[in-house]
Amino acid sequence: QVQLIESGGGLVQAGGSLRLSCAASGRTFSSYAMGWFRQAPGKEREFVAAISYRGSNTYYADSVKGRFTISRDNAKNTVYLQMNSLKPEDAAVYYCAAAIGVATTHKAYNSWGQGTQVTVSS
Repeated sequence: QVQLIESGGGLVQAGGSLRLSCAASGRTFSSYAMGWFRQAPGKEREFVAAISYRGSNTYYADSVKGRFTISRDNAKNTVYLQMNSLKPEDAAVYYCAAAIGVATTHKAYNSWGQGTQVTVSS
């Protein structure tokens, strides 16, 4: 397993942008597919985006497609989530997670960060 630490959350106005980062410990980061999930109060954790271990394949939830971009830098053991055109409904705690194979379900991921709060004001 890897240890994951998210950063970059905060308060932003609707239409604004944020970039989340997730730093991983360990030498095997490049062996893992990475995903971003989010959870709003009273709602289930939902898939946002995922990227394969080399970064060649990316997947997005329909709700963020065209606005969010997931990327990774294996040399820096970091995965990013660039979020543009933010909407109030994007507000949630965002989690990064690692999995052996790229997946869109949280059950496939066995390492999770502590989360970072994203708040979007209207």
